Amino acid sequence: MREINSLEELAACCRGDSLCRWAAQRLGEGNRAWASADGRALAVAGRALSMRDRLAVWGDPRSAVPLVRAVLDELGPAYRPLGDRTLIDALAAELPGLTCSPAFGWMDRTRPGPSLPSAGAAQWLPRNALDEASAVVAAGFPDSYAQPGGPGAGRWAGVRDGAGRLVAVGALAWSAPTVGLLSGIAVLPEARGRGLARQVCALLLDEALTRHGTAALMVDDDNPAALHLYRSLGLRYRPLRAAGLRGPETSCDSVRSPSRGRGTVRPLGAVLRGGRRLRGKG
Repeated sequence: MREINSLEELAACCRGDSLCRWAAQRLGEGNRAWASADGRALAVAGRALSMRDRLAVWGDPRSAVPLVRAVLDELGPAYRPLGDRTLIDALAAELPGLTCSPAFGWMDRTRPGPSLPSAGAAQWLPRNALDEASAVVAAGFPDSYAQPGGPGAGRWAGVRDGAGRLVAVGALAWSAPTVGLLSGIAVLPEARGRGLARQVCALLLDEALTRHGTAALMVDDDNPAALHLYRSLGLRYRPLRAAGLRGPETSCDSVRSPSRGRGTVRPLGAVLRGGRRLRGKG
């Protein structure tokens, strides 16, 4: 294998794959990438992405298996492979101790694309509103990895009701130079069903596309309402899976999808619509 030292070379090796570009963040700042000897597979190590060390994998499984084996030997077992579902399944079949998470999805879009809806009442929140945003996340999505003022989270957006109370929030978190990641979408239980998540997402998407060129998020497969919302905003679905090396204190059940929250098998972003959770990664 050979190490990749620039984002331009990385994008060329993976044909612009947005997941690999996201995982790379800024190469040379603790993140690394390698191509297989034949150039048909890529592994990108991203540190502390959504609170985990992740290894995005792309390419032909026949080339990816020896590449991932070598990379994990160098980095250690803390890094969790993440990639197309069939590719991660192939890795798990060949690498002893690697166990798979439940399936989930990666959704992305670039400019130009379908027109975005109006952001409505959604606005960017000042830093002095982060305590209010924390209360919304605690009530609407307590297991979110993205927390106001927490590691990885960037700008937070929100919607206030007629009384001035903050009722819906979302953020761009763990964004890379060329991929903005939507995260931490939450709505107060009593304010759900009013399209507030759509307004927040529209504002976040516009910012991500303007600043980064690509916008992305993660979503659970068993959430048709979230999938419908994100597709209506022009995001395209791609089936993913994650995996982890099972150690003495882990099990298959403890290897969770990155779309699930901290310490519980729940999604990273949540709003209720019609009594059902609208779940996405956060």
